[in-house]
Amino acid sequence: MKLLLDYLPIIVFFLVFKFAAEFIQALAPWLSADQLSLLESLDPMILATAVLIPATVLQILAVKLIWGKVEKMHLITLAIVVLVGTLTLLLRDKTFIQWKPTIVNWIFALAFIGYRLFTGRHLLERMISANLTLPDAIWAKLSAAWVVFFIFSGILNLYVAYNYSDDIWVDFKLFGLLALTVVFIIGQGVYLSRYIKEEDVK
Repeated sequence: MKLLLDYLPIIVFFLVFKFAAEFIQALAPWLSADQLSLLESLDPMILATAVLIPATVLQILAVKLIWGKVEKMHLITLAIVVLVGTLTLLLRDKTFIQWKPTIVNWIFALAFIGYRLFTGRHLLERMISANLTLPDAIWAKLSAAWVVFFIFSGILNLYVAYNYSDDIWVDFKLFGLLALTVVFIIGQGVYLSRYIKEEDVK
């Protein structure tokens, strides 16, 4: 359920982009001729961005309603979506929304680095140390790996956005980044498996 909510805005963005014409036709009975003409003139990426903003707001409200609190990650993502989404709509420039995954990933990388610099602890340790006890050297390696992953994901997103079609970028945004994250988490699990065997897990 939580995973579905986490990816709901991205899925909505994907569906509206891929089926923009069908989406507009579904709305046609409730639109004036001018409104319909305006929607039909929009690039599918712009139209999908217009839907992404309220979808992200609804995601936050659903998380708050179901779990009683909203993680900082969701709030940061919401702020970025509203900012770059608004710029995309006002300027009719899809470049802004294409930068969104990169900005989010790089902010997370900075959060990992900044938390270590200002607190002397690793952010990853703070997040999962209640369930796992590891030496500081292991936390450092895991955290460094996440920082590299976030930076790499941000760069890869820009590479795909600027070198391939919008269709390929949208596919990559949903499936590619998700697949990379899953593979990376599995890799960390394999790395930890040898060590966890020798440690007590709380």
